[in-house]
Amino acid sequence: MNDSPEYLKKRAFFDSLLTIYGRKPVLEALEDHNLPVHKLHLADSNRKDQLITRIEQLASARNIEIAHWDRKGLSRISKNARQDQGVALDLALPHYGSAETFLETPQQKPFELLALDGITNPQNLGMIIRSACAGGIDGIILPRKGCAQVDPLVIKASVGTLFKTRILRCDQLAPVLEKFAIKGARVCALSSHAKDTLRTIGDEKPTIFVLGNETHGVSTAVENVCTHRLRIPMQNGVESLNVAITAALISFRHQY
Repeated sequence: MNDSPEYLKKRAFFDSLLTIYGRKPVLEALEDHNLPVHKLHLADSNRKDQLITRIEQLASARNIEIAHWDRKGLSRISKNARQDQGVALDLALPHYGSAETFLETPQQKPFELLALDGITNPQNLGMIIRSACAGGIDGIILPRKGCAQVDPLVIKASVGTLFKTRILRCDQLAPVLEKFAIKGARVCALSSHAKDTLRTIGDEKPTIFVLGNETHGVSTAVENVCTHRLRIPMQNGVESLNVAITAALISFRHQY
């Protein structure tokens, strides 16, 4: 394995890249000078309408590299040919990276993360990101497969907080959570039968709260690597909450 400083620097840079697509999201990102933009991608087949012209003007004014592609090339970059509208943009976000790199990096204090296991609704994903950002969660582990991907719907639902939140990508969730557990982190699944609650668990150790699929909950593979079970006490026979509401309760558990 190449561990040279140059290689690690390049890996960290490419881990930080987030590709968004769609004309309006790309335009809004280019208009926000606080967002570090790496490269603009355009399909050769785009008609020169007002939005495309404005996107090109903003990119040129910010000295951003513009790459032109045929439709197949652009779709390989956006990974969503149906909705990219011939436009994609690479953002180099300082809070965007890999879960394994985060695990290898010494932390100054015990961290709290959310891990998303099969969250498929873009609205839920965006709201989870917004709650985590507002509540001070240290990051969100988001698998590249099996969860809703970062798209214009997620960006809109997060109300811009996506760009302020540490997003930690991984290929498969269970193996990564197992590595965190081996390093001493508590990996907590939610269960209505658990003895401990959100209020009783302390913050003296690194902790990961796992949020499962909207319908099926936590997958068996992830359930097997969880080290702790927690419950949220509920009244009047209510059995469960929307996953985005649960994320908000976890994110703000120290605030009140």
